[in-house]
Amino acid sequence: MTPSTSDLQHDLRERLIDALAGANAHVPFSEVVRDLPADARDRRPAGAPHSLFDVLEHLRITTWDILEFSRDSKHASPSWPTGYWPAQGATSANGAWEKSVAAYERDLKSFAALIADPKIDLFARIDHPDAKPHHTLAREAMVIVDHNGYHWGEMVLLRRLLGAWPQP
Repeated sequence: MTPSTSDLQHDLRERLIDALAGANAHVPFSEVVRDLPADARDRRPAGAPHSLFDVLEHLRITTWDILEFSRDSKHASPSWPTGYWPAQGATSANGAWEKSVAAYERDLKSFAALIADPKIDLFARIDHPDAKPHHTLAREAMVIVDHNGYHWGEMVLLRRLLGAWPQP
């Protein structure tokens, strides 16, 4: 018996939500940032173009942009590429790290809620004037998952280079 389109979308929704949370192939974000010493957040290892805070802010901005693009037809994306990275000299001081982590996690949960909504067709073109035919909620979820996996791994490597990753 062939599964129905509804069954397939339900299964895909579950897989995408798991992937957004870091299930299966990735270290979950909560582990990536757990017990990170404050003095490591803004340091750049030799040869590294970004600090952990830079990468965190990039993740936050990019996820926020994809979320808003997916749910608000009036959303204007930042300028590429500079608008997707923190301003030169931005630091994690004065609670900026905690605010960025909270905003990023909140936007991931909001995106997962969009994916979970059975009234939304995962394969319908997103209602945004800049959306192309391939811009669907399923595609945007996969972009976030791919982007997260890349940068979560980068953050783990930065932590290792800084001596701030737990030893086994």
